[in-house]
Amino acid sequence: MTLSVLTAVIAFLTSVEGLTAIGAGIAAFTGLGAGIAMGITAGKAVEGIARQPEAEKKIRSSMMLGLAFAETTAIYGVLVAILIMVL
Repeated sequence: MTLSVLTAVIAFLTSVEGLTAIGAGIAAFTGLGAGIAMGITAGKAVEGIARQPEAEKKIRSSMMLGLAFAETTAIYGVLVAILIMVL
C-alpha cells in the first residue's frame, strides 16, 4: 500500500513538472502578442500622422503611452514565465 501511494505521488510530481514547463512557455508567448500590438499601434500612428500632420504631437504621445502598456504586458509575461519555472 505504501509503495503504491509513493509511486502515485512521484508520478504526480513528474507530471506537474511537465505542466510547469508548458505553462511557462505559454506565459512567454505574451511577447508575441505585445509585438503584434506594437506593430499595429505604430502603423496606425503613422497613418494618422500622414492624414493629419498638425496632430502629430497628440498622436505621438498617445502612441507612446500605448507602446508602454504593451511593453509592460510583455515584461509581466516573461516575469510570470520565470517565476513558474523557478517555483
